[in-house]
Amino acid sequence: MNTLRIFNHHVHVKFVLLGVLHFLLLIGSVFAAVNIRYITTDTPVIADYPMMTLKAIAYAVIIVLCLSAMGVYRPHRENRYLALFVRVLVAVAFGAVFAIVVYYILPGLYLGRGVLGLALLLSAVAVAVVQMLFHATVAQRSPPWRVLFYGAGDNAAELLAFLRRRSDQSLFNLVGCVVIEGESIKVSDALQCRLDTTLSDYARRNAIDEVVVAMDNRRHNFPSDALIECRVSGINVVDMLTFYERQTGKVKTELLQPSWIIFSHGFRQGAVDNVIKRLLDLVASLVLFFVLWPFMVVAAVAIKIEDGLTAPVLFRQTRVGLNGREFQIYKFRSMRVDAEAMSGPQWASQDDPRITRVGHIIRKLRIDELPQLWNVFFGHMSLVGPRPERPEFVQHLTTILPYYRVRECVKPGVTGWAQLGYPYGASDEDANGKLQLDLYYVKNRSLFLDLLILINTIEVVLFRKGSR
Repeated sequence: MNTLRIFNHHVHVKFVLLGVLHFLLLIGSVFAAVNIRYITTDTPVIADYPMMTLKAIAYAVIIVLCLSAMGVYRPHRENRYLALFVRVLVAVAFGAVFAIVVYYILPGLYLGRGVLGLALLLSAVAVAVVQMLFHATVAQRSPPWRVLFYGAGDNAAELLAFLRRRSDQSLFNLVGCVVIEGESIKVSDALQCRLDTTLSDYARRNAIDEVVVAMDNRRHNFPSDALIECRVSGINVVDMLTFYERQTGKVKTELLQPSWIIFSHGFRQGAVDNVIKRLLDLVASLVLFFVLWPFMVVAAVAIKIEDGLTAPVLFRQTRVGLNGREFQIYKFRSMRVDAEAMSGPQWASQDDPRITRVGHIIRKLRIDELPQLWNVFFGHMSLVGPRPERPEFVQHLTTILPYYRVRECVKPGVTGWAQLGYPYGASDEDANGKLQLDLYYVKNRSLFLDLLILINTIEVVLFRKGSR
């Protein structure tokens, strides 16, 4: 398998291995820094190896989390060498700040100022070099996981169109598409495979790891015996929707059938998980409020200065939440007071004339979202979940997107999987693109995925992705 399923979330193996390599390099950086720092001393450099190992592991965990927050372990990221180098440097810089906070709380893990400085320098160099080598030799090349599509018609062509990006096809090695008798051929000649033997023999002969069933019509000539033979021979067999979900972190709505939602793994809500998630929301919303309140005060003062003392600071709006219940969401007002007096409800557009000067700034920095911590504290929202939409938009989108209401089985969130993987949505097509990511989250949600989303939200805020 070219992915690992960690708490329901699919993680590509090569990025797991990259994270492990970074982790080992970071531990090595600490030990190298200690030896360099005290190279001139006559006494033993490290007197307590177990304690130093614990400190090195803590340091490595901090930096790896920061690397993850900068999107280093995400397959769909900007892959220019300069961009990768900047991400590594920013991650190490954030790691330094994070480490200081951790050392203040847990002074027993403190490495010492000189050792920490050297470790950060060595880490930046080692991780950057490994990242460049990984990009040059592994990231853009297909892995040894060999895949065969059973079908060469409309479904296979559509699936290939969905996976057309170079970063998509670097995650698996497509051997070809099996031409089925009676099915119109829609893939290129180079990808067509015509069987001269049984499917299982062909798969074994060509070292196929996985067969993806992409037939246009499963009701006729479905090769159940051949697929069973492949399965019992150790060859993985999946339908194309499951394959797409695993490779991209999305549920492709154009391929979605009700039976897949009913019978597939996922879409579970455990009572214990819900209680833990609620407790984490309560604690996190309070902690974030006490940490971020200075930014909230500055935003409120700036809004008053621009629009006058009588102008409202907060903006309330009706949104649709859990199980379709409506609630009032709170945000810092970033638009004119009369923004929708004439036009009525509409999505924000690029360079929207309704947005104020202060509004442009707080939207770019996501400061306008901070009052939603109030919604999280009172249970209307969670820190992580699908973005809550307005009732007018929900009513419209439900009529054109059949599975749109599925996202309402969990609480909406301040941030979410769709916010990480899709820019700001301002059309029906954008809504469908975000729905595919929301469905993946609803299907595979876990505390691990929530933590991953929260960590990666730092990249979204820092590089100002998806804001308008």
